[in-house]
Amino acid sequence: MLSRIGESLYWMTRNLERADDTARILDINVVYMLEADEGATEEMQWQPLLNIVGADELYPVRYPDKRVTVQRVIHLLTQEKDNPGSLYNSVRLARENARVVRDRISSAMWEAMNEFWLSVDKHLKTTLQPWRAAEFYAHVHREVATFYGLAQSTMIRGEAYGFTVLGSLLERADMTARILDVRYHLLLPDLSLVGSPLDYYQWGALLKSLSGFDAYRRQYHGGIRPIEVVEFTVLNPDFPRSLTYCLNGMERALARIGLIDHGEVPRALQALREHLTVATPRDILDQGLHEYLDRYLALLAELATALQADYFEAHLGDAP
Repeated sequence: MLSRIGESLYWMTRNLERADDTARILDINVVYMLEADEGATEEMQWQPLLNIVGADELYPVRYPDKRVTVQRVIHLLTQEKDNPGSLYNSVRLARENARVVRDRISSAMWEAMNEFWLSVDKHLKTTLQPWRAAEFYAHVHREVATFYGLAQSTMIRGEAYGFTVLGSLLERADMTARILDVRYHLLLPDLSLVGSPLDYYQWGALLKSLSGFDAYRRQYHGGIRPIEVVEFTVLNPDFPRSLTYCLNGMERALARIGLIDHGEVPRALQALREHLTVATPRDILDQGLHEYLDRYLALLAELATALQADYFEAHLGDAP
């Protein structure tokens, strides 16, 4: 497989996962906005989302008065064409990469992706209002799930499939770590509060941002405790959005590609594996969850850089 084909497959699903994750955190925040305590300001509710997706530096450029409002955040993260990470641009780029690899994915996958992009483009031609946002984000979740379902049921389990899984899981791991870091920090502003009972709804919102609320309640029956949230979202190998699950899946995807024994990728994978296996949930909390996740994100970025160097930059020499 040419490197440029592998790269397009990787970015197709990475951008698709980014669109789905962005829709999820916005959707949960819209619901929370309607039910939150009256004392919570718009900035208190919506600034964390800018931090999660890395748009906190872009926001004051787009809005010089720096006033954080629900309408502005929804616009910036959903449909702002000048924001490379907006949901609109993520779906557009996923579709462009799918077009490049039409002969490597099934016809059903291409049709679903193309129709998804056309529907997003149509929906976002006008300003998305907060009271319409939940319906739109639900549409995004359904379309992404449809595409992933078609990939599961129609793709041969070979190199192409490996690159699609690799892109989606790397992006998912990155978003899980960012959501957990930012929201946990807001819930526990004082280290002395670690382990204390906090508002059930807020912890539920954190888990719902990771689509893990129902699964968590089935796993743990004593309410929501910080140490168990960490165990579930970081170390649980069976929860599809945990950091450990994502790493296990990335290793299997790379094994399908068959290039896991050369270059910098094996070293980067090993560093991530060691980081996830040397600590218990209590160890993670004692050393500081922010510090732990910050290191994890740095190691994940090193893996992404290694993938680029080992697999994708090679396509620069493909052409005669």
